[in-house]
Amino acid sequence: MSNFMPLLRVVKRQEPLGWGSCLVLIAAICLSLLLSGIILFIGGTSPIEGLVVLFKGAFGNRYALEDAIIKATPIFLCSLGVALAFKLQVWNIGAEGQFALGAVGATWVALTLPEAPSYIVLPLMVVMAVAAGGLWGFIPAFLRQKLKTNEIIVTLMMNYIAILILDYLVYGIWKDPASYGFPMTAEFSEAAIVGKIGSTNYSWGLAHCLVLGLIFWVFLKCSRLGYEIKASGDNVRAAKYAGIPYDRLVMLVMVLSGALAAWAGFLEASSTINRLQPSIMAGYGYTAIVVAWLARLNPFYIGVASFLLAALRVGVEGLQLDLQVPAAFGGIIEGLILLTVLAGGLFTSYRIVVARKAHEH
Repeated sequence: MSNFMPLLRVVKRQEPLGWGSCLVLIAAICLSLLLSGIILFIGGTSPIEGLVVLFKGAFGNRYALEDAIIKATPIFLCSLGVALAFKLQVWNIGAEGQFALGAVGATWVALTLPEAPSYIVLPLMVVMAVAAGGLWGFIPAFLRQKLKTNEIIVTLMMNYIAILILDYLVYGIWKDPASYGFPMTAEFSEAAIVGKIGSTNYSWGLAHCLVLGLIFWVFLKCSRLGYEIKASGDNVRAAKYAGIPYDRLVMLVMVLSGALAAWAGFLEASSTINRLQPSIMAGYGYTAIVVAWLARLNPFYIGVASFLLAALRVGVEGLQLDLQVPAAFGGIIEGLILLTVLAGGLFTSYRIVVARKAHEH
């Protein structure tokens, strides 16, 4: 006598899921919010009230939207950088440190040339920032290709070195004597500040994002190097067999990745804070990793995801003020969103089928 036992099998989809991918993404984000509500409940906060305050704080008024767009600027550029590396399947986890050294490089120019006009000092700030960030990306790439080190570990550890360099400078030789003991540099000259767009609160850093995002898209879609990066990321062995210089590509994308994150550091120092201080390190480089994966490495979706994650940060600030929720809650939500979206990605590429297997008695 036999009966049939159901078996679940995971089968690769023969065709893309299409619009179903949007439903999977929405379901994953809803699941992450449900889990966040449970965490709020465990912490003694009403989950419904908490999520309402979160969304009102993020999208409820013009000032919140402005703040979200301002915070989205560095996240977007850092995300472009890590997305470029991820296209080649090189795992740059060092955007945070590259961002820090970009801010340091730009600050060095601003403090060294306080009397220089803007048409000299601002381009030099960009050059020094991207040079510092590019170097910080080149080092782990060189170690990976020459000494076979793990770039995840190296880039992660280099984050701490870069942040400590920043702290050393603002607590030491760059500390402003007029800061009443607070660790910060002197305020930048007017010429070293990226100005606002008209009478708005938005800086010209938004234009930087638009231009760099367009260049990123054109570079990947229309250039030979972009094709080689995508081909190598899909199949390293086939790319090497075809004569694509893989080692040089790894170093190139890591330098460019570090340069983009460093550009974000320049903008944050020059257009938002107008000086260098430890609070500039707000975790944008780590948020960029979440954004890049949520956006499937697509520059347009990176822009959307950067805004949404920045709005989430603004909403969490409202939670802290109104309901005394710990600041770490924002990081918890980011982590939950990433985990649920990555888990949901299984359903976009695979489907679960029920098979029946005869079981003999």
